[in-house]
Amino acid sequence: MYIFSNLGAFGVIGIVSAYAQKENISDYKGFYKNNKILSWILTISLFSLAGIPPTAGFFGKMFLVTAGASHGNNILVIIASLNMIVSLYYYLRVVKAIFVDPNDSPIAKLDSSFSSKLGLIICMAGVVLTGFASCIYDYINSLTF
Repeated sequence: MYIFSNLGAFGVIGIVSAYAQKENISDYKGFYKNNKILSWILTISLFSLAGIPPTAGFFGKMFLVTAGASHGNNILVIIASLNMIVSLYYYLRVVKAIFVDPNDSPIAKLDSSFSSKLGLIICMAGVVLTGFASCIYDYINSLTF
């Protein structure tokens, strides 16, 4: 499930790196101003990696915690849950830079190749459909238990 989230996030980062030579979190300040679609793709991917519902990452984390709890690994479940909280802070720092932090000279509008756009569309479809489509969720759930 995380492959779509990772590919979506790193796809946007790769596009920004290739076209604008920007790689630091501070470079993404005001990114939304000129690159709305890429900003939302990166944000949804980061939300999925953080485990915010209803994305695919939420269900991945839920399966992980449920499986650990069902096998009595309560210490590992607590440690994993604390790590999820810490990771949320770091993911939200990037989202804050994109949407909230002002920048007088944000990254200019980026126009990527057709194959990059297609790849990002596939990634977003995987992240969102796994989160919203209950039949996919039920199928994945049947595989885990």
